[in-house]
Amino acid sequence: MSFQQLVSMIPVFEQVESFTTAQTIVNPPDRHMILVVLNGHLLISGSNQEPVMVAQGFACHPEHSPFTIQVPKTKSAEYVIISYRIFPENSPWTLHGPLRTYSEVKIKYMLDELIRRTEDIDSPTNEQHLVEQVRKRLILERILFIYLYETQWTQEDKSSAASMEESLSYMNEHYMLKLTLPMLAERAGMSVGHYTVLFKNLTGTTMSHYLRQLRIQKAKQMFQQTHLPAKEVAQLVGFTDYFHFSRTFKQETGSSPTEFLKGLDKI
Repeated sequence: MSFQQLVSMIPVFEQVESFTTAQTIVNPPDRHMILVVLNGHLLISGSNQEPVMVAQGFACHPEHSPFTIQVPKTKSAEYVIISYRIFPENSPWTLHGPLRTYSEVKIKYMLDELIRRTEDIDSPTNEQHLVEQVRKRLILERILFIYLYETQWTQEDKSSAASMEESLSYMNEHYMLKLTLPMLAERAGMSVGHYTVLFKNLTGTTMSHYLRQLRIQKAKQMFQQTHLPAKEVAQLVGFTDYFHFSRTFKQETGSSPTEFLKGLDKI
């Protein structure tokens, strides 16, 4: 899809809903949908299409409806579906398939705003209704712009080394979030197997071990630079379970968090 379509057509917001479970969705002929993954990853397949793993976004075109959304077993996921129409009707709107972005935080903020505006006004006046329609349309257009621009950007030819460097940079900036191998591979535009091989070649270790070492290194820095309790530091660097953090800390440093802090006090 090109920006010419976005310039010449108007996306009209219809609905936004949040989900956590698997389902099958059907696009009416005049409805398009954008699925935004907030947590985890999904497997999505359209009519007569192979499932694709999605960790960021997916555009559902009515020509490929219905869509089956699967949540991997033993995993959890959270996602939002935005429904919209295109004006003029029957315009050649071709947006379909996986969407990528480097701006997850921006997308999340705009989704929160879209949901809030959808829920806030119980009995709007006609004027309020029109104002909210325009606001929601502007938010939708901004989301579409980000996905179109950044998906196109990630599809440009760039070396595998550059992709991996960007992935490592992302991990170093977002180490406190729930990062998974499938999510990082999808973000880099690679299969899990290809990403795993390149990651090992570049760092000499696995993605999970690299992330573990990174989090422990950040924890050590926080212990040295702040007076925060060990349990709070554990949460800030991405560990939801303090005992797991303590055990990992000792494996990586040779001492427990308590022993490490005592050593700092003697300096």
